[in-house]
Amino acid sequence: MTTKETFSINSESLMAKIKELIKEGNVTRIIISDKMGKDLLNFPLTVGVFGVLIAPMFAAVGALAAIVTECTITVEREVTEEPEEIKTDAKPL
Repeated sequence: MTTKETFSINSESLMAKIKELIKEGNVTRIIISDKMGKDLLNFPLTVGVFGVLIAPMFAAVGALAAIVTECTITVEREVTEEPEEIKTDAKPL
């Protein structure tokens, strides 16, 4: 199951927030939009992303932070549902 969460953030905090989200580990996609709602960056995060693949993403986010004053980050997370407990009327042996 996938959930979405949105953050409004200024350009000074953008890079720190992206790094924080990546460290959480359950993020599957990050979308950065301007204050008008137009998508500026949209990148998937897959399990086992290597530093070589993340470096260009950080460069793009850094360049974007220099241009945009306010933006919105939409985060898609993969949430695993825990199975419900099975209740039985059986007595223990």
